[in-house]
Amino acid sequence: MHSFQIALQISGAVIILFSLIPLIKNDYWAFRVFEYPRIQKLFFNLVVIIVYCSLFLDSSPFDIFFLSLLIANSVFLIYQIYPFTIFAKKVILKVEQIDSDNQVSIISSNVFQDNKNTKGCLKMLYQNDPDIVLLLETDLFWYEQTKELNDKYPYQVLAPQENTYGMLLYSKLELINPKVRFLVDDEIPSIKTGVKLSSGKIFDMYCVHPTPPVPGENSHSTERDKELLLVAKEVQENNKPTVVVGDLNDVAWSYTTDLFTKISGLLDPRIGRGFYNTFHAKIPFLRFPLDHAFCSTDFKLVRLSRLDNFSSDHFPILIALQYEQSAFLEQEEPQADEEELALAEEKINKEIPS
Repeated sequence: MHSFQIALQISGAVIILFSLIPLIKNDYWAFRVFEYPRIQKLFFNLVVIIVYCSLFLDSSPFDIFFLSLLIANSVFLIYQIYPFTIFAKKVILKVEQIDSDNQVSIISSNVFQDNKNTKGCLKMLYQNDPDIVLLLETDLFWYEQTKELNDKYPYQVLAPQENTYGMLLYSKLELINPKVRFLVDDEIPSIKTGVKLSSGKIFDMYCVHPTPPVPGENSHSTERDKELLLVAKEVQENNKPTVVVGDLNDVAWSYTTDLFTKISGLLDPRIGRGFYNTFHAKIPFLRFPLDHAFCSTDFKLVRLSRLDNFSSDHFPILIALQYEQSAFLEQEEPQADEEELALAEEKINKEIPS
């Protein structure tokens, strides 16, 4: 057998293995990290099929079996990412009639703490002129260098930190009872605040940036999953118009993010519109949708955009939403079944590995 043929067979087997590993719902990072590159796995899977068929297909039983597995894996991967393509049904409707008094535009941007290009960040913000700015991975340097935002954004929640989990929140709209919270770790902040629209309507906003399940950061996804599901449960219990934004350190198609939307009842504007990959900005082939903006069925979409990078490893993401009193009648809220509710409770109550 040709050595290149053997290499293709091994490559195909590895791709299939990496596609199946995330089905094991274990919190250890080696199981969770393979949820990220589904687009990349599909690409390599298709390459192996095409090359193998072109060079080595002789219709032997093994070849048919091998290619059948690869084709089945391709179908499986396409099924997983299909909701985040333009061919899928959108879960958030586009606004039909503009009501500027009930609109809010938000930019969420992980600046990369070691990045010193604050001028590039400010230029991006001034060009897009959002109502609310969330800057993540912000330390005292970023806090000092972005103070000029104070004049334009009179309402602020400032929690700079030196551990890559600092948050700076700036708003033109009035913030109601803002709080910096530490939901699962005394060193990992999140923000909860009410936001008052120009119309007087108030919605809840959550800003999150949990730790990723990768070596050197966190060996398990337990802490990340716990924080996201605590927020999701609170959103569902409060039953108010809500927006959740931030770097979730999780891809849009993971089972945890899916569980988050079902427990919270929030909608993902990516569904039916595209991937909007935000990380890694400097490695085009290794990009995943890690920065998110979710909203309740009380909102319709005005705009969703990935913005220009300013030397960070993340692209900023902008979402503009419009509150409509009857929007919830036109949009379907995600629902969790009994098994998913039980899984969420299990994750919330799970002890964080030391």
